Amino acid sequence: MQFKVPQFLDIEDKIFGPFTFKEFIYLAGGAGLCFVVYKLLGLLIGAIPILIIAGFSLTLTFYKPNNKPFINMLESSFKYFTQNKLYIWKKHITKKKDTGEKQLAAEDANKIRMMKESELRLSGGKLRDLAWSLDILDLSKQKSNNIQ
Repeated sequence: MQFKVPQFLDIEDKIFGPFTFKEFIYLAGGAGLCFVVYKLLGLLIGAIPILIIAGFSLTLTFYKPNNKPFINMLESSFKYFTQNKLYIWKKHITKKKDTGEKQLAAEDANKIRMMKESELRLSGGKLRDLAWSLDILDLSKQKSNNIQ
């Protein structure tokens, strides 16, 4: 028995002529909002807000950067501006010319070397040994608690 496999599942259906439902809502909402602004402010005062609303509505409907809807770009930019950001800064040591500054630079280099050595000391094998010793200590505590 043969079955027909649906294709083009990611393409939205054109419901209102050449427009999908979302595109039609963007156009109708923009046109309705332009009409409300026109009735409230008139043509002379409301011209700039009407142009802004109409441009935004047309952008939402027709502009597709990287073949994705413009609303996705707006959503991503909103998330970028509202979420916390993590900035990592690594200090680079520069050579100092003064003798006092040379000593400070040497101390900084010493501190960095010590930090690197401490990172090297705690390697994968040492971590495994540490985890094993903690497990053994926990088991010995549990046995001593059960005996008492």
